[in-house]
Amino acid sequence: MIKLGELQELEMVKSTDFGIYLKEPGSQAEERILLPKAQVPKDIKAGDVLPVFVYKDSDDRPIATTLTPQITLGGTALLQVKEVTPIGAFLDWGLAKDLLLPFKEQTERVHTGDQVLVALYIDKSTRLCATMKIYDYLKQDSPYKKGDKVIGTVYEIIKSFGAFVAVDNCYSALVPEKELKTNLKAGDSVEARVTSVKEDGKLDLSLREEIPIQIDADAELVYKLLEEAGGFLPYHDKTEPSLIAEKFGLSKNAYKRAVGRLMKEQKIRITTEGIEKIK
Repeated sequence: MIKLGELQELEMVKSTDFGIYLKEPGSQAEERILLPKAQVPKDIKAGDVLPVFVYKDSDDRPIATTLTPQITLGGTALLQVKEVTPIGAFLDWGLAKDLLLPFKEQTERVHTGDQVLVALYIDKSTRLCATMKIYDYLKQDSPYKKGDKVIGTVYEIIKSFGAFVAVDNCYSALVPEKELKTNLKAGDSVEARVTSVKEDGKLDLSLREEIPIQIDADAELVYKLLEEAGGFLPYHDKTEPSLIAEKFGLSKNAYKRAVGRLMKEQKIRITTEGIEKIK
């Protein structure tokens, strides 16, 4: 059976003025598909097997191509929006006919030039389409372990859960809500650290370094802001965590660890009003 949306090897059975017809090797079925003349390799003959991708042309007819698209059925990829029309957005996936991303499959409205992370599926009309609802398409068998550094794309933010991330644009991961100390949005690329690998293979991530390393970075940040403020900042033990997060992008515990490091290095002193640089 010839498979829509997949890379496959098909056998040449007939040559015409406008291309060659291919079929599944060894199949007795009458199913045939056209490879247009412009893509027919030189010296190909009946019985030869050719690697192709199968999709539908502008007239909604199945057609083969020797070009390799950036995404195949059930897979995920980061694609660029070429055009937004009344029926949805069209994405560049490396083929002559652009890929439709219907409005109903968009988790947020996209614009020309955007990079969007999508999966490829077959809709009810047996057309290949893209979807930004990729959670169920992501793999759960990543090669990563706790402590590994990874790069991924944020594809959805749910405040009660956190930021959903596709590591390497294909593996399922989450930055839990408690780890979100910076503002992220769908489409952002993030570098993160694996904090755990769940039983089902999904990854939990942190955008912060391990504590000993992170303390140094946090202390440097606090001291820089202290200097920029003229040597005094009105933040102390009774300051609300939300105010600390707003000013430093740190949890209150991380802030206290950073201040502790600066005190140990005799760079600051704590007063009843806040922290003060030691001159």
